[in-house]
Amino acid sequence: MEFKDYYATLGVSKTATDKEIKQAFRKLARKHHPDVNPGDKAAESKFKEINEAYEVLGDPEKRRKYDELGANWRQYENQPPRRGPQGFPGGQGGQGGYRTVTPEEMENLFGQESPFSDFFSTYFGGAGGPSVGGRRGRQTRARKGHDIEAVAELTLEEAFSGTTRRVSVSRDGKERTVEVRIPAGIKDGARVRAAGEGAKSAGDASAGDLYLLVELQPHPRFERREQDLYTRVGIPVTTAVLGGEVSVTTLSGSTLRLKVPELTSSGRVFRLRGHGMPTVGKSGERGDLYVTADIQIPSTLSPEERRHYEALQALDTEKVNPS
Repeated sequence: MEFKDYYATLGVSKTATDKEIKQAFRKLARKHHPDVNPGDKAAESKFKEINEAYEVLGDPEKRRKYDELGANWRQYENQPPRRGPQGFPGGQGGQGGYRTVTPEEMENLFGQESPFSDFFSTYFGGAGGPSVGGRRGRQTRARKGHDIEAVAELTLEEAFSGTTRRVSVSRDGKERTVEVRIPAGIKDGARVRAAGEGAKSAGDASAGDLYLLVELQPHPRFERREQDLYTRVGIPVTTAVLGGEVSVTTLSGSTLRLKVPELTSSGRVFRLRGHGMPTVGKSGERGDLYVTADIQIPSTLSPEERRHYEALQALDTEKVNPS
């Protein structure tokens, strides 16, 4: 069993006040909540860790016990587990009334598997149910219906602006259509959850969830890297040499004017801030658009253009072989 450093998990010192612990938990919970990071397994794991840490450090009695264990926690490893004073993690914190996630919320987020570590269950009692016969026992609960997963293929434009998908789900032998909203900025491989839209349970428990696995289709002009977009733009050789402006069409369809400095070489990259992909759950936050310059050589020359290019060639020859 691995010892859990709850202070490190919340990023606070061992002398932190209750207020500092609460503030750290709130900040991390908002950042890593699964609804803010759909399909992000790392964020889901982090959310479990910070919820567990606050369940202990946010309760004075549990924190006292945890501090007493300290480096000597191995001495208690083989002792039978005892219930913590609050029973199931998710009750009210000891100070300020700020609660961790309730059992039902944790189950809805993470399913039947316990989100709490063996270390927590051993030393702080794990998940206790309501009191039975004067002592705390575990409530027998009907099993939640199983989850359903489907694939949603999206264009990059749909991922940029957000969209919806209609999914047929079979329940009790009947087909029903579920409309799932996919947020703007969704990443390839992310899962979008529609709570309670999965299979029904055998008893009175809640239905399972419906998950849409997002698969982004390749785009002919744009490449996505995290929240940034990359594209190329053709620049006439005269504009590359003398400088000027060229038009850049963004993924949203708008047109930007890109200033090209004189003597721009092919392959130069320009950064257009705030014209990349939106960030899920963060209104107004976007990545950037990176534009690579492709210098365009004319495919044909008029007689006049040829005379000008020949004159330039003569000037170049004089530079190389001065008389």
